Amino acid sequence: MPVRRVIDDPLCRSAFIERAGCCILCASQYGVKGSVKELERLFESFLWESRLITISAVLASVVGSVALFYMATVDSFYMVTHLLHYASPALDNAERMVLRRETVTHVVEIVDGYLLATFLLIFGLGLYELFISKIDQAERTENSSKVLLINSLDDLKGRLAKVILMILVVRYFEYALGMSFKTPMDLLLFAGGIALLGLALYLAHLGDKSH
Repeated sequence: MPVRRVIDDPLCRSAFIERAGCCILCASQYGVKGSVKELERLFESFLWESRLITISAVLASVVGSVALFYMATVDSFYMVTHLLHYASPALDNAERMVLRRETVTHVVEIVDGYLLATFLLIFGLGLYELFISKIDQAERTENSSKVLLINSLDDLKGRLAKVILMILVVRYFEYALGMSFKTPMDLLLFAGGIALLGLALYLAHLGDKSH
């Protein structure tokens, strides 16, 4: 049938217009769906890349860890220099006892500083491995510490909990050095604190064995 007769025929013209409308409608729907998919892809990409903001926490933790290691090392150096006078004949027994007590207190403070530095280091490395990428060099190294390999958030929490527990033990020992036992109740409370710390260490050990 010639094209002109098809166009002049009302039935053919109506069918033609209907088909053309369907094609336009399908094309518009496909375009809307394509735009929605593109927006969804861009938004999901933005959400996924937003995890990189944890790099700021990683860098801050590592810098803080280095700073604490530096402070603890400097304290260790000055503590050793002060101990050079421990064998001096000019010191009497009372002064030597005071120096010994101060040295033990400084040792506890130094250990506390190193533990805090270790806490920040584990925290920073754990955040990096959880949110950014695995540290390939650590996984390829045979003698790499298992403490620095974080596979899940539970691993990170478990390792940090151990460090926090050790910090609490050291802190308690530091406070115990400065305690004065005036009544039997003070001694009883001190013994109760030691028992609670021992229980906490025992429960932590049981948790490690269960895993």
